[in-house]
Amino acid sequence: MDPLHTQPGMPESEAAAEARRLIDAWAAQPVRQHPTSFRDDTEPPAFGPTPPVKQEDRRIVPAWAAGIAVASIGVGAGITGIGCGAWLVLQGLASVTLNSVLMVTLPFAGLAMAATAIGGAISKARAAVTKNVYEGPVTHHTEIHNNSTTRGAFFARTRNEIR
Repeated sequence: MDPLHTQPGMPESEAAAEARRLIDAWAAQPVRQHPTSFRDDTEPPAFGPTPPVKQEDRRIVPAWAAGIAVASIGVGAGITGIGCGAWLVLQGLASVTLNSVLMVTLPFAGLAMAATAIGGAISKARAAVTKNVYEGPVTHHTEIHNNSTTRGAFFARTRNEIR
């Protein structure tokens, strides 16, 4: 096995001369320059008959993914708004004092008091004015007759009749 992978029929000096010739032939070729960008500095006309140029649609993201992204932004903004509202409410509740509670509930207490007074006046006005005067002795007579019967052995049922 030849470690240098040389061909058996070519001597070392000829191989070096052939390599030198190939390298020189490659280096003699002109280098191709490929422009990486182009800028057209000519001014476009202000008006003219030139038709619009069709722009190719090269979307990277599919439409359904863009829709989901927009929906998630909307949901995130909505949740953020709800969170800010809850924070404001809780901040307000954290700074509650007795005076603020009284000032907030005072109109409701006034309305409740007025409604109670009006309801009481209406119920007294609608109530019939009756005076029942009873003359004579009043007696109270109570008789209790208790009949108790039990039936059954395992699931016993007791029946009490009070008349």
